[in-house]
Amino acid sequence: MFALMRLALVGFVVLTVIYIALSIYSRSVRRKRLIREWEEEHPTADRDSFVDEGLDDYDSSLRRKLILGVYVVPVCVVAFIVYVTNFQ
Repeated sequence: MFALMRLALVGFVVLTVIYIALSIYSRSVRRKRLIREWEEEHPTADRDSFVDEGLDDYDSSLRRKLILGVYVVPVCVVAFIVYVTNFQ
């Protein structure tokens, strides 16, 4: 039982680090894309407000929520492997 708790704790920490890294990377890519879009299409508007509005839209987007799959997918895979190993 102690080994399972240790696996869960280490797994949670590793998945959290991966989630944070993916979130930061995805947000920076979105910011660069918004800056590039502003330079091409809206050079007269305020850049900072344009980027902030785009990032607000990104924060409520499906893509941002899909990054939470970092937690769901590995847990499901491990649960499936444990099931197949023990009960098949």
